[in-house]
Amino acid sequence: MFIVTSKNSGGVYAINGKKPRSKTVLIFEDNDDAIRYMDLLDANGFEDELEITEVEEDMIIRNCEAFDYDYSIIDKNNFVVPLNYDHL
Repeated sequence: MFIVTSKNSGGVYAINGKKPRSKTVLIFEDNDDAIRYMDLLDANGFEDELEITEVEEDMIIRNCEAFDYDYSIIDKNNFVVPLNYDHL
């Protein structure tokens, strides 16, 4: 499994969740999908320098639950595109 993280802080990239003030961590099954998502963030002007980190599924899920983050597992049959807030 793969997640997007900040090169500077090591923090996990998370999107705004459905509930107010909630965050959702995207967990990718496929490294290429995680790279594609990170590249799209960069193309949208995301300012933080990002990298892909390989993680054990149960470890990242336990951490999300411990810090009250939601998570979504993106399998290889799904395509996720980050919002471009400049165009909303």
